[in-house]
Amino acid sequence: MGEVPRPGAGEVLVRVRAASLNRRDLLILDGTYPLPAVEGVVPLSDGAGEVVAVGDGVRRAAVGDRVAVTYFRRWIDGPMTAALIGEQYGCNLGGMLARYQVVDEESVVRIPARLSFEEAATLPCAGVLAWSALTAGERPPAVGQSVLTVGGGVVATFGIQLAAAAGARVIAVTSGARRAERLRALGAAEVVDRRAVPDWEEAVREFTGGRGVDQVIDAVGPATLERSIRSVGFNGQLALIGAFGAKDAVLDPNVFLGRFLTVRRPVVGSRATFESLLAALAEHGTRPVIDRVFGFEEAREAYRYFRDEEPFGKVVISVD
Repeated sequence: MGEVPRPGAGEVLVRVRAASLNRRDLLILDGTYPLPAVEGVVPLSDGAGEVVAVGDGVRRAAVGDRVAVTYFRRWIDGPMTAALIGEQYGCNLGGMLARYQVVDEESVVRIPARLSFEEAATLPCAGVLAWSALTAGERPPAVGQSVLTVGGGVVATFGIQLAAAAGARVIAVTSGARRAERLRALGAAEVVDRRAVPDWEEAVREFTGGRGVDQVIDAVGPATLERSIRSVGFNGQLALIGAFGAKDAVLDPNVFLGRFLTVRRPVVGSRATFESLLAALAEHGTRPVIDRVFGFEEAREAYRYFRDEEPFGKVVISVD
């Protein structure tokens, strides 16, 4: 192990206890992520640990605090800007696949004692992104509303858990009977297997008495966007999360005729959104779904497993 770094003014030193993988990390590895990575940068945006040292002037954290680190370095609240989006841990700033990492004090969020470091490490990207998609301008789902999730990945999984915990009726579209049963266990009231029901938007309309859903989290992308639009009710919200691949996907512009909806492209979330997510998890007792935990020396195997094995839930690397 190399020399332990020292925090400068306004910085904290985190003893990392766990980190987790996101699809974004595969894109960075493959060189296809929109923001170029710094050569030799420590990877992974998502991690949690404990503060072991603070630099001059630090007020937001103290030695001994259990913390997670935000996806963006300085996005505290309010709208995203071009300047803020260009500072990302694990891409052009040192990430969390390390035993120790120095981060900006504005980037740390205290995590509750009820969450393990492994659970907290699943939240900064996928968890916050799902919460951003659901809150749609600070309007979280509620009893009497309906939410559709498209896809079986971690963002959709978080979306199901959070929406169901808030009392919304959740409809999930996924692939495969086994994954469908797991989504029901997480709180989905109805699950449609898109392999068995290719025109799944019709099933969604039937489930809602022809009205369509109030909110959609489309975690697949262009290949499913048109069907997602057809599933939205009057003045509904559609959050487009997945937007990679499917280069041949074609969107019929007539799909918007007679439909009034808002299509959003959430960009993970601010520190305030992260803190709001933690409050929601605490209120409802919701715990993240973890598929598998690897050891620190098994990081390469964790990457391979995440890429090739279609995990259900988050893949975590324990740094202990």
